[in-house]
Amino acid sequence: MGRTYLVEEGIGQYLSELSTAVKPYVTGLLIGQCSPQRDYVIRAVRTPPKEQHEEQSIPPKLASLDEEWITTHASQVSRMLPGGLLVLGVFLIVTPELSKDGQNALRKLIFSVEKSLSKRRLWKPAEEEVSDRAALQICSATKKVICRTYDVQDPKSTAKPADWKYQSALSASWLALGCTVNVNIHIPLLATSPNHDLEKNTKNGLNRWSKQIEDSVFLVNGQVKDDDTELLEGQKKSRGNTQFSTQFSDVKVLTQLCQGSCRRSTATVQVCSGSINIRGAVKCRAYIHNNKPRVKEAIQALKRDIINTLSDRCEILFEDLILNEGLQKKSLEREYHVLPQRLFVPLAGSSVMLSDYKFGDEAAREIQERFGEMLDQAVPAEDIHIAEGIST
Repeated sequence: MGRTYLVEEGIGQYLSELSTAVKPYVTGLLIGQCSPQRDYVIRAVRTPPKEQHEEQSIPPKLASLDEEWITTHASQVSRMLPGGLLVLGVFLIVTPELSKDGQNALRKLIFSVEKSLSKRRLWKPAEEEVSDRAALQICSATKKVICRTYDVQDPKSTAKPADWKYQSALSASWLALGCTVNVNIHIPLLATSPNHDLEKNTKNGLNRWSKQIEDSVFLVNGQVKDDDTELLEGQKKSRGNTQFSTQFSDVKVLTQLCQGSCRRSTATVQVCSGSINIRGAVKCRAYIHNNKPRVKEAIQALKRDIINTLSDRCEILFEDLILNEGLQKKSLEREYHVLPQRLFVPLAGSSVMLSDYKFGDEAAREIQERFGEMLDQAVPAEDIHIAEGIST
């Protein structure tokens, strides 16, 4: 038995519309959530064209797919996903002439996308975690759908059949968890590396901090809950006539003062030439399916959001500095840089909200353009919710 993918009904319409304009192929990403029993696909988004005028000159062979462009898109999209959501796979809509090469192209893409995404993660997947990713192929003429999976943890993985089932209002009442984490991270810069790489040092410091988050205690609505209990155990499930309802759990994160084992260790004295300090309060959010989710799944999704949101915005800041200033200039004085603020935008037909980041001088129009390009979603300015203050 292969995996089952429950898919938001609107995705069928979206893929159908893309298939009418296919020439000779369209690629894109599948976004959703894994669970032990089944996977949920709540969004499909096509790969943005490189340039408008290039759309006419797509090479007619799948062997010439722009792998780098597709993986870059996946990396950008993964930053816009809150805890619990991930890039679940890749889709390909092809003309009948190219369909025989479709699965080879999809397999290559799935492994490239996973390699690109895993490079940026500061957390390791759990042993029992689902590592199958979907390869969806649709024929533009016959509309025939073939869904297969590949295990991205196994480079020699072969295709396994999977069920692709549409369902209405799939994520209309998913559960949400939210928390605010106060961050105060001190990262020393060693004097032994005169041309120290700020980005590399920051990532190393965040790596140590992420282990602290992994070891923290999480209180769900003021209670410590056993990993294997149901998230909603002891709570009344929300009932009503509302089309979209979200059960929201408030989470407190208690960081342990003593990391790991409390055995005595040997202190190391190192000469430092400076330090990086990251301070502020970050808003974190995770979503989980409503089919009897366990506390362990929900907390894991929130932990990953806490770690991702800080590492992603540090990455965005460094990209911005390289673009606008360059990181070459040396300064012995203190420099302050403001990390981008987090914002949330509702996903149409769902209780889930997508995420993004903005610098203080960015206008709503730029955010709207980014959502249009990266997620193929029109966002009214009034739907952009800035979640937090400024962090440095």
